[in-house]
Order: sequence, then structure tokens, then C-alpha cells
Amino acid sequence: MKMPENNPIPPEVVNIVEALEKAGYQACLVGGCVRDIFLGRIPKDWDITTNATPEQIQPLFPKTVYENIYGTVAVINELATDERVRNVEVTPYRLESSYSDRRHPDNVKFSSKIEDDLKRRDFTVNAVAISLSKGAIKDIIDLYGGFTDIRAKTIRTVGNPDDRFNEDALRMMRAIRLGVELCFTCNQDTFKAIQSQSKLIKEVSIERIRDEFTKIIMSDHPMKGIELLHEAGLLAHIVPELERGLGVKQPQAHAYDVWEHLLRSLQHAADKKWELEIRLAALFHDIAKPETKGFSHETQQPTFYGHEVVGSRETRKILERMKFSRVTIEKVTKLVRWHMFFTDTATITLSAVRRMIVNVGKENIWDLMNLRICDRIGTGRPKENPYRLRKYKSMIEEALRDPISVTMLKVDGRKIMEIGKMAAGPKIGMVLNALLEEVLEDPKLNTEEYLTKKTSELLAMPEQELKKLAEKGKEKKEQSEEKELDEIRQKHHVL
Repeated sequence: MKMPENNPIPPEVVNIVEALEKAGYQACLVGGCVRDIFLGRIPKDWDITTNATPEQIQPLFPKTVYENIYGTVAVINELATDERVRNVEVTPYRLESSYSDRRHPDNVKFSSKIEDDLKRRDFTVNAVAISLSKGAIKDIIDLYGGFTDIRAKTIRTVGNPDDRFNEDALRMMRAIRLGVELCFTCNQDTFKAIQSQSKLIKEVSIERIRDEFTKIIMSDHPMKGIELLHEAGLLAHIVPELERGLGVKQPQAHAYDVWEHLLRSLQHAADKKWELEIRLAALFHDIAKPETKGFSHETQQPTFYGHEVVGSRETRKILERMKFSRVTIEKVTKLVRWHMFFTDTATITLSAVRRMIVNVGKENIWDLMNLRICDRIGTGRPKENPYRLRKYKSMIEEALRDPISVTMLKVDGRKIMEIGKMAAGPKIGMVLNALLEEVLEDPKLNTEEYLTKKTSELLAMPEQELKKLAEKGKEKKEQSEEKELDEIRQKHHVL
């Protein structure tokens, strides 16, 4: 494997390796960070392996945390500006026994040989290590052909795949997750072993499954990830509800069945780099179509009445079963529930738009629009922002804007009554509209000091003159409103 030309190893990591070596111990970078260095990727974290024990590691560094049975010592660099090096894990070479719970080794023993540590790792691309000299790569340690597999873009287990998956069944999902994250393919024997042992995933805690599932969803290629989970037989044990969409035909507006529509909707959310909640909503928004499917004899097309209502309930069950956070569950189910908002731009009213904003929440309305875009692209229609969606966006922006009114003023009717020592009456409204006319002309005048002084002047005017100023204020308000709305509509290229 060719050495990388640039040295991406942060000095904080180099310092840890050198501190261990200065104390007489061996120390190597190992696993995913080594793999990423040779792929030209920026490692998400840095792992160091050593023949020192935790008790020997800790005294070498000012601040460490050691709270596990696996020997991993976290070396804390509080002053580091790069979050990836604030917490660097240093782990002794280890030997592991069998995995009775298919999650953790029953026993962990520290070793003096790095060979023991590498042979316990999951995949060959992670069973690679490098030693350093003056911060540069010195030696490559590759006992299982990891660099060959990195070059070939292949995910393959260290040793017998059946043994690796029997030890920790989550490795089956990790193989697929690594594949989609790195754009690697799964070795044929490894993938066959996943297919034959897929039911073992049921013995893994749902929290660990959720975390791997989330990483797949948040990758650049989640559609491929979900397809591989299905082909491997894992999806049937994780989110079987999705597989019900296979072969479920949709009306002519859709080019794909429900299954592919959902996956393509998800992929578009990933292509746009949108957040987890939008991606989950894209994946689940039509989850209930199979069970709500009907048929219209009038149009000779399938129907799915109420699928958004049923789908929001199903989505909640799925997300609760997978123990997603309450915040995520509430937002995703709300997006699924209201994803069918509006149909005809010619008949939609501003009041209906306002009701939709109330239903989904101001904080979620633009995410709902993004979900609608995913839904559209998922049908096979290439245009992301047609007139209908632009019209929706324009009306939403109109509904969200603060209307121009006397409530914008720094004085109110109560203040005017106090200044004029008068009771409520039509004159109060005239003064407010007259003040609004001035403020619309020059917004800098909207101060309590100026408007208080101006109010006294207006109250001293003859009523007919005040009435003319008030009418002028109303006219100015209408002109300003029309100008704002016209700017919004031009922005979205709608009439």
C-alpha cells in the first residue's frame, strides 16, 4: 500500500505515541484511523494500541479516564481545538474469549503482542496498524491483507465470517454500514455468512441496532444501505414494515412501487445533506400505503386514503421500538402526518396555510416543505422546484411574515389615552394610523420618545386634519403590504 504523501496525524496524537515509547512501551495507531489515512479521508477519531497496561498508561498523562473492563484509557486533551483529539483512546493489546451474549467478550486478557490484538478485530480493513517515527509513518503492520482489501474497496472479516458474526452479531450491520460509508463492496463469503446468520441480529440490543441504522441513514448512500439490509435478510428483523412496500404499485404519477419510492425519497434527503429527522420522515412517510391500499373504479388506479394518518402512528411505533429520542419521534411523526398538505394551488387559501403552520409548528414548516420535495423526487419526477412547490413556499412565507400594523409601533392605544388624558374612542385609531404613516416613511422614527412627542402634536390638531393623516397612514400601510407581498412572490417566481 502506498504511503500517503501528506501527514494528517495531529501533533496531540503523535505526542501520546511518543510519550508511551519514551516510557519504554510499544505504541501504534490502529483500526479505522489508519484505514482512513490511506484512503485520504479525515479520521473521525484516533485509536492507539500499546503493550502497556492501563495502570502503566495513566501516570504518563496529566488527565485520563478509565472506566471500563476492556482496558481502554481515554487521554484527555482539554486545550485541543480539534474535537477529534480531545479524547484519544489508548488500549492495551488484547486477547478475547468467546462472546456468550453476542455483544461482549466473556473475558479480556491483556497481551504483549500486537498480533493478538489484530486477530480479534472485525474486518481486515480495520485490522491494520502503523508505527511512527518523529510524527511520520515508520512501519505498516498488516497481517490479514487489510491494505489489499482497502485497495480493492472490499469489506471482509478477519478469519471465518461465521465465527466473527457469532461473536458479535452487530458486525453484520457494521459490514453494511462501512460499505456504504466507504463506497466498498462486501466480500462474497462475508455477505453469504450475513445472509445465513441474519436472525442473530435479534439477539443484539435495540440501542446498538438503532445506532448502526442511524449511521446508515446518515451516510451519503442510505438507499444502497437499506437495499443491502434487505438483501442480507437483516431488515426483516429491524424494520419489517418497510418490506411490505415491495411490489405495491402506485398511481400513474409514480414511476416506482412504494418500496423504491421510499428509498429514492430518502436518497434525495441524503443528497441534499438534510438532517436525520427529514431522512427518517422521507423513509417512512408512505409506510402505511400497503395496508391502506384501495382501488378506484372511476380512475382505474390504486388509492391510499388516510395513509398519512395511519403512517404517522406506525412511524411512532417503529421509532419508539428502536428507542429514538422523544424529540426525534415527535418531529418525524408530525412530518409524516402532514406530508400530504395542500393539493391545488388554485384553491388553497392563506388561512389554510396558516392552519398547516399551526399543525406542524413554525419550527418544522420548512422541513415539511423539504419532505415534500423528497416525496416528489421519489416519484421519479426530476424537477425539484415546480410551480406548485414555489407557490406553497411563497404562501408560507406570506403567512409567516409579521403583518404591517399599528402593533409595530413603540406606543399603543393605552399610551395615547394616557398622554391625552382621554377615554377610548375613534380618535385613538386615527392617531395610531397617522403615527404608522410616519414610521413607514422613516423606520428610525419608531422610538417611544419621538412617538410620545408626536402624539401630543397630533392630539392638538383639528379632527378633520387628523383624519386626513390617518387615511394617509392606512393608504401607506396598504402600499407597503402590497410591496412586501410582491417581493415575496417575485422571489419564488410566482404570480
